[in-house]
Parts: sequence; structure tokens; C-alpha cells
Amino acid sequence: QVQLVESGGGSVQAGGSLRLSCAASGYTSTNYCLAWFRQAPGKEREGVAGIYSRSGSTRYADSVKGRFTISQDNAKNTLYLQMNSLKPEDTAMYYCAAFLPAYLYFGTTCGDWNRYNYWGQGTQVTISS
Repeated sequence: QVQLVESGGGSVQAGGSLRLSCAASGYTSTNYCLAWFRQAPGKEREGVAGIYSRSGSTRYADSVKGRFTISQDNAKNTLYLQMNSLKPEDTAMYYCAAFLPAYLYFGTTCGDWNRYNYWGQGTQVTISS
């Protein structure tokens, strides 16, 4: 049973930083993508950043490039999202997700957001102006 448990959300002022963590467990595959998604009230869920287990290659949404950094600690089975220069429009529920198994052939990337098939419960991030 794949489990993804997020932590680290909270409330900060614009310009501040937060780091989200996701503890992943319940799988043995070494070929997978892990990602962060977010959903703001009244908006569709969007992919924010993804990372491939084997190469560490990353994908980012244009809205967060240069501000957010996704990383993974394979030894701890933990995914991170470092969020800097936060804006009020970053306010959302943030979800950890897995695309598992993921074989990145024929143009498939961890930025193929519709391929993610396991989800965490989410952690709220609120940015005040």
C-alpha cells in the first residue's frame, strides 16, 4: 500500500519561505516520479514540480520556476519542496503525489501531470500580503 504523508505547511507572509516534506512508503519500484501539486479554492489542481527517482531530473510549472526547488532523499524516502519568495497566489492545499511505476520512454516526463496515480492528503499553505 503506497502511502504519502505531507508535512510542513503553514502560514507566512509574502516574501517568506516554507519547506514541505513528504514521507513516502509502501513500494519497491526504483522507477517512479514524485511530485507536488496544489489546489487553490475554486481552481483546478495543478502540477507544481516533479522529480524522477533514478536521475533526479526535475520539471517545474512556469509559475514557480526560480522560486521553488524540489528534491528527494532516497535514503529516507522523503520528498521536499523548498518554497522561497512566496506570493499570496501560492496559497493552496499542497499535495504530494507519485507516478508509479514510471518508465520515462518516448517523451514521457515527470511533468506529465495526468499520470500521477497515488496521492497524499495534503498540507495547507497560506501566504498573507
